[in-house]
Amino acid sequence: MAISVFDLFKIGIGPSSSHTVGPMRAAATFAQALREQGLLAQVSRLEVRLYGSLSATGVGHATDRACLLGLMGEWPDQIDPRSIEALITRLQDSQVLLLDGSQPVPFDCARDLLLLDESLPYHPNAMTLEASSATGSLLQQTYYSVGGGFIVEAGEIGSVASTEQVQLPYDFDSAAQLLALCKQHQLRVSELMMANELAWRPEAEVRSGLLKLWAAMRECVDNGLRNEGILPGGLQVKRRAAKLHRSLQELGKPNVIGSTLSAMEWVNLFALAVNEENAAGGRMVTAPTNGAAGIIPAVLHYYMKFNPDACDNDVVDFLLSAAAVGILCKKNASISGAEVGCQGEVGSACAMAAAGLAEVLGATPMQLENAAEIALEHNLGLTCDPVGGLVQVPCIERNAIAAVKAINAVQMALRGDGEHFISLDRVIRTMRDTGADMHANYKETSRGGLAVAFVEC
Repeated sequence: MAISVFDLFKIGIGPSSSHTVGPMRAAATFAQALREQGLLAQVSRLEVRLYGSLSATGVGHATDRACLLGLMGEWPDQIDPRSIEALITRLQDSQVLLLDGSQPVPFDCARDLLLLDESLPYHPNAMTLEASSATGSLLQQTYYSVGGGFIVEAGEIGSVASTEQVQLPYDFDSAAQLLALCKQHQLRVSELMMANELAWRPEAEVRSGLLKLWAAMRECVDNGLRNEGILPGGLQVKRRAAKLHRSLQELGKPNVIGSTLSAMEWVNLFALAVNEENAAGGRMVTAPTNGAAGIIPAVLHYYMKFNPDACDNDVVDFLLSAAAVGILCKKNASISGAEVGCQGEVGSACAMAAAGLAEVLGATPMQLENAAEIALEHNLGLTCDPVGGLVQVPCIERNAIAAVKAINAVQMALRGDGEHFISLDRVIRTMRDTGADMHANYKETSRGGLAVAFVEC
């Protein structure tokens, strides 16, 4: 299975890659299929059925709104987040949905959008969309949102998608294979990843695409530093990034550069800014998911801010190397909180950030693998138990803690020669097995852990 860096990093909207971005893409794909099959004009009824985790925490993750927007023909990487409220309000007031942006179809949310207390066997994040005419069903499709904005149609399970048929010059399915290829061909991890990306697109396009992602990450941070107030959803969570930013700006420059604690506060700030924007439904980059979207930008911002020699080439190398570890997590375990808990989201992102930072700090491939292993190992068992089904508590702070953890993992790895006791491959397999053993209450259902503790207080 060939996975590109641009599969892992996608520009989208908050608050969740699996519960917002994926369902919106699925619904937009469904609307597109109706258009391509010439069925739009015949549609007189639409029904959306959400299962499993999409049903359990769908409202808190804006899954319901995402599905409606997708049916309207909106895509998460193109929609203006500022237009969402008006589109939803117009639908609720008129009870008419403009299918694919053109075909008016009666739509009563209470009747036509169903949150079902059942799960489908393939994945916890499942949804079925059905379009009918006056004479019967026109098209029905089940989609699975498998994390990071990836979607799988029911008919594609077990088949090989077109992107998987790309022949990579340095294909790898394990960290051991990655290290062997780097050693055999005398390549750094970022160089190997760039060579693989050329199987899809020219190098100039790869670089410009990665810098576009970096620009979106910077914009997300800037928005998070500017916006204040209360996050939506009812928990009355206050935004903290703007106030913290003012506080850090009041510190003298010598204190910021000379103090490890001050530097760490900047890392916290960048992560909080991104995840507060995500919680508010703003524009961000899945890295590799929305729930963990603040970790990689925070660590990359840290490097760019505190290294006077940092340049765009470092951004490219950072993201390519981070993606190498993300690919391993995706292939051999999961990046979905609904499948393996938050270890799959925050843990994977932490390991990816560590790999990226290690690369630009000059680590050998073995040291990079060690840094990623340390970062992921110490996120094993992390549950996904969002309070109120919202990507706010403990999700926002969790990103800040993991960003600092990634930096510390790199510092430890760079002090060694790459030799270590447990391999990254073993840790990834352990994450997979731990996720399989984890009770469903701790996998993005808000039925256990902190989600229940908050209610009982």
